[in-house]
Amino acid sequence: MSDTATAAGLDPATLSDLLRVAGAPGFDRLHEQIRRTGGCAAPIRLSGGTKLLDPATRTVLHAYTTDAEPGGVLRIACGNRRASRCPACAWTYAGDTYHLIRAGLVGDPAKGTPETIRDHPRVFATLTAPSFGPVHNRPGTRPCRCGIRHPEDAEELGTPLDPSTYDYAGAVLWNNHASDLWRYFTIYLRREIAARAGITQKAAREQSRVSFGKVAEYQKRGAVHFHAVIRFDGPDGLDSPPPVWATLDMLTDSIRAAAARVRVVVPATPEHGFEHDWVFQWGEQIDVQPIGAFGNGEELTEQAVASYVAKYATKAAETTGTVDHPVGNKEALILLAVPDHPRRLMEACMDLDRAYPERRLRAWAHMLGFRGHFSTKSRSYSTTLGALRQVRADYRAAQQRASLGLPNPDDHPEATLLVVAHWAYAGNGHTPGESWLAANIRRDIQLNRETAREALLDLEGDVT
Repeated sequence: MSDTATAAGLDPATLSDLLRVAGAPGFDRLHEQIRRTGGCAAPIRLSGGTKLLDPATRTVLHAYTTDAEPGGVLRIACGNRRASRCPACAWTYAGDTYHLIRAGLVGDPAKGTPETIRDHPRVFATLTAPSFGPVHNRPGTRPCRCGIRHPEDAEELGTPLDPSTYDYAGAVLWNNHASDLWRYFTIYLRREIAARAGITQKAAREQSRVSFGKVAEYQKRGAVHFHAVIRFDGPDGLDSPPPVWATLDMLTDSIRAAAARVRVVVPATPEHGFEHDWVFQWGEQIDVQPIGAFGNGEELTEQAVASYVAKYATKAAETTGTVDHPVGNKEALILLAVPDHPRRLMEACMDLDRAYPERRLRAWAHMLGFRGHFSTKSRSYSTTLGALRQVRADYRAAQQRASLGLPNPDDHPEATLLVVAHWAYAGNGHTPGESWLAANIRRDIQLNRETAREALLDLEGDVT
């Protein structure tokens, strides 16, 4: 068994379980279930059933139960956005984020955003953290401060030149208050716009709106920064044009001025050894770029922005070398082999937890203190993730009705159908053999998607 497992690239336990799974009754149905989840790495297992009834005739039109399913359960996708947890569900989340951001840039009537949205001034802004101490980097063509020209994949990039002087406490507290900094930024932004327009804030709100969609990203040094699409709209939101005074230059200047005004003060706690207040603000590296429409050779196109935001919507602090789950104590960091720099940041969270218990720094140590949402948007930016998921659910429901020969409710609005369902949680995850099977199904699906995408690009190239 050991030689066979080695030849297959599997450990003996996984190979043994895979053989058991492949030889068990209902393997084809298990394969179909896993494929329907997209190769989800940690599916939710449910037991129970559902009935579709015609209340007028008391006829059972369709009945389903998990009794005949493999293991007596139905597997559904976990829906986790983290690529480190479930690449399959993260791919879906990234796709939804892409369409959400793109709909607010190019317009999509099917998603409730008019195509005239392209005429609204909009920028791609990046707000970063300040310095907490010099780190190894790649400053253009010059060598790092350490005297070395680091390659792009150097492990030391983002780590402090001198860990003994690096402000680890300030770094994690800044992450912890980053969402507050963003909230104050949006308040000051509207004030700066009104001041530049020469009108009151109330008048500015009556004549225009500022909409945004943003995503958080971790720099190599472990500091959070935000990428945001910020757009001028008219008084009725995305359906109305902005006033004539709402220009791209005004938006850019207002963003820079608002970011410079933001201050968040965290009071000192002398009883815990912190004698001075912490004053947090955005870093000096504030980047604001106009987003080009129609892709006519602009450096920053709508497609590029939507792809960039979607890319980081599925990543978190684990990109810095930390873990993607809560850690209870410092000893666990050693056992988990967390690299030195993220380990020090996590230890700082645990040390600060007693000084600022309301900030729950220990609970968010695996996120290096950050406790905000990674992907957020203003109410009127575009569609919602919930709406996109509902479209997908409705499509699958229509497919199932068609396969079962059931009536379409849209074709018979007068008809009333009653759904009676009972579901119970039966666990989550895969056995080792099922995990191997799911990973291969996910890779096959990904390969098919990439092949179809390349074929489409080739076709578009031939047409043009």
